[in-house]
Amino acid sequence: MFLAVDVGNTHIMLGIYREEEIVIYWRLATRRDSTEDELGMLVKNLLHNSHLHLKDIKAIAISSVVPQLMYSLQRMGQKYFSLDPLIIGPGIKTGLNIITDNPREVGADRIVNAVAALNIYGGPLIIVDFGTATTFCAISEAGDYLGGAIAPGIGISMEALFDKAAKLPRVELIRPERVIGKDTTSSMQSGIVFGFVGQVDGIVRRMKAEFKKDTMVIATGGFANLIACESETIDKVNPLLTLEGLRIINNLNQ
Repeated sequence: MFLAVDVGNTHIMLGIYREEEIVIYWRLATRRDSTEDELGMLVKNLLHNSHLHLKDIKAIAISSVVPQLMYSLQRMGQKYFSLDPLIIGPGIKTGLNIITDNPREVGADRIVNAVAALNIYGGPLIIVDFGTATTFCAISEAGDYLGGAIAPGIGISMEALFDKAAKLPRVELIRPERVIGKDTTSSMQSGIVFGFVGQVDGIVRRMKAEFKKDTMVIATGGFANLIACESETIDKVNPLLTLEGLRIINNLNQ
């Protein structure tokens, strides 16, 4: 069995695969000061609750945008699984041709998403990842990673609104019944949800215009379903895209 670990600034996604089939996955809060023992015991308990064992895991691959956790994650693999994890970064086989000005600047999560989307859907593609930041990645028909856009994510935008506006409360992020809110809560929900829908559709349409041909749009990340329900440009939602990419890259590097 294979353990895929996707470390984001807000959440960590863990997925267990048996060959090409995902068995189970979990979403955890990211704690940048976690030690290898805290991470190891957490994974051990998750496996135990699913009637799995540490010895069942034969390979680990990690994609991380949180440098502070890399040492602990590597040590966790070595100490609890007796494995050296595959860390997504320069020198790792991905099969992806990155033609940006500085390929080393492209985040591991964006590379992994692109690998998965190309293998599952084929190009050309636009990938929208609703994480701490909302990222847009453009993939050509030939499978080249062309670049993209990065915008503030929904979560941090909500927190900024709460922190900087003294009279605005924290609100539950759900779709409001109408755009014209009748109270502060529904007005904030409208602005956040429909505002981000407009942002996504606007950027995607501009990116599609640069492709000059029909392009599939794939959404992933924590808020993908919420925004995709209202979006006019998102074609498919795949919440496990990054985990799938880790599985594919791990197979390439065996």
